[in-house]
Amino acid sequence: MSIAAIALNRFGLGARPDATAPADPRAWLIAQFSAFEPRPAIIAALPDAAAMTAQYRDNLRQLRQVGIGGIPRQPGDPEPPKGAEAQALAEAQQKARREAFRAAYAGQVRARLALALASHAPFAERLVHFWSNHFAISTDKLATATMGGPHEFEAIRPHIAGRFSDLLLAVTRHPAMMFYLDQAQSVGPGSLLAEVARRRNAPRQPGLNENLAREILELHTLGAGHYTQADVAGLARALTGWSIGGFVRRPLGLDAPPGQFIFQPAWHEPGRVTVAGKTYAQDGEAQARAILDDLALHPQTARHLATKLARHFINDDPPPHLVGRLAATYLANGGALLPVYQALITAPEAWATPLAKFKNPWDWTVSAMRALGLNDAPGNARIAPMLNELGQPIWRPGSPAGWPDAASRWAAPDALLRRVEVAGRLASLAPAADPRALAARVLPGVLSATTATAIARAESPAEGMALLLVSPEFLRR
Repeated sequence: MSIAAIALNRFGLGARPDATAPADPRAWLIAQFSAFEPRPAIIAALPDAAAMTAQYRDNLRQLRQVGIGGIPRQPGDPEPPKGAEAQALAEAQQKARREAFRAAYAGQVRARLALALASHAPFAERLVHFWSNHFAISTDKLATATMGGPHEFEAIRPHIAGRFSDLLLAVTRHPAMMFYLDQAQSVGPGSLLAEVARRRNAPRQPGLNENLAREILELHTLGAGHYTQADVAGLARALTGWSIGGFVRRPLGLDAPPGQFIFQPAWHEPGRVTVAGKTYAQDGEAQARAILDDLALHPQTARHLATKLARHFINDDPPPHLVGRLAATYLANGGALLPVYQALITAPEAWATPLAKFKNPWDWTVSAMRALGLNDAPGNARIAPMLNELGQPIWRPGSPAGWPDAASRWAAPDALLRRVEVAGRLASLAPAADPRALAARVLPGVLSATTATAIARAESPAEGMALLLVSPEFLRR
């Protein structure tokens, strides 16, 4: 097996028939970070997090106006309509919301796919997808229904080759994560706002939310089993006041444009907190920032990230020695990510054969379309529903843990049958080509005699290409 094939498939997003295999695969992988565009034109043309936050704010206002959805009315809201008028208005607004969500989501998915198909920096694009899953949100909430794209495009893409602390901060402060984990309205029980609410005997008392703090510790940094409930409580108190402008009206709250991070001093819990054995006495926003910086450089965070990177790129059961080397590289470089990637691709384990990683549905779909020479999804290709059918809807993993990164989740017999059916549909979209030549081109040094024979005996070019896409060699990277 050629190391070019490993570079193209294990570290990249799959070979393209119109591209030349790299002469120096390791150098090719590292050079991609110079060519990677954090904000290409196709992303810049889409509505950003600010626009999506404003849309969410308008949706909340509509729900209040019709008195549905459990959204409480606020002072100054008009009286909601009654009876048939209310029902008709609610149905019209719900239809408009669904159409707006569908259009926004479809545009974001198409942008993500187009970048993956045509990118000259596929290793960097794969890392975007890796970190997006590491910091997973799910678009199955009203507040995050259109936030999958902005989260990945704004918080993840600009930081994949920088320091992990910057990536962690960008994700934590992004509206997608705050809305998804209910941080945007977290208020300290000893804050000025909470005291005012108690004095006024407000019907809805503000409260502390620990969701974001728990996931930062368990999923984003230290990992499961390496933190305590006291750590969660301490970080949650430090995070109080971290919010998003332009979506909530509340006394003692500062105003800011929609979608912009804002620190609300009156919501912050005063006093010292202790997290991971260290006490933090900073005032205001600086307290949580100091904790995040320390968590980013914690040895357990280094090991957690190294394990996930090695599992994603090398093996479902990553080699312990490789994990140790990656973690040591991370700490020696102050949490800089590029040296970790360099250590990964220069490791002997990275070029081991046979191909050990089973492609998840997104990886497989992207590599299949690249193999077929597609630069974009044809107008009649319904990519988002296709990924739903394959079991991995984009930006919708269903939990903050993201999608599993192991073959046991994706290689079940019924899942393979769905891929066979989808392979036929994808092959029908491809330009006319000889599947025998295509197979040799996109699986250099990997194509087996058994698969080559099956493709050669296919009754049509389309059937031959479909057989290529579901061959054992193509299903793995």
